[in-house]
Amino acid sequence: MLRTTCHCGAVTIEVPTRPETLCDCNCSICRRLGALWAYYKVDEVRVSGHPDNTDGYIWGDKTLRTVRCRTCGCVTHWEPLEPKADSKLGVNARNLDPAEIASARVRRFDGADSWTYLD
Repeated sequence: MLRTTCHCGAVTIEVPTRPETLCDCNCSICRRLGALWAYYKVDEVRVSGHPDNTDGYIWGDKTLRTVRCRTCGCVTHWEPLEPKADSKLGVNARNLDPAEIASARVRRFDGADSWTYLD
């Protein structure tokens, strides 16, 4: 298990493996956040300090919540509002130790327009 936290440590996330691929999305929220997303099945991720120490942001088609630490403001993850058995959760890999993501392939995703990978 890999463990990461927001800057202040109020929110902790544990994921089963290093990400092999990261997503750099250019949609209206992701480009502003500067996040790199690592995707995992919802039931593979453990989040501590949520919802007690977090705030969520829901917009658009209202299918997911972007979550940030209420204290330091770091975006930690996004989660589906109605998770199903095969649902994914996005973990902001910028919170992981840089050595943990150094070998991951970064894929550019056009979330602003075509909803396709650009590579």
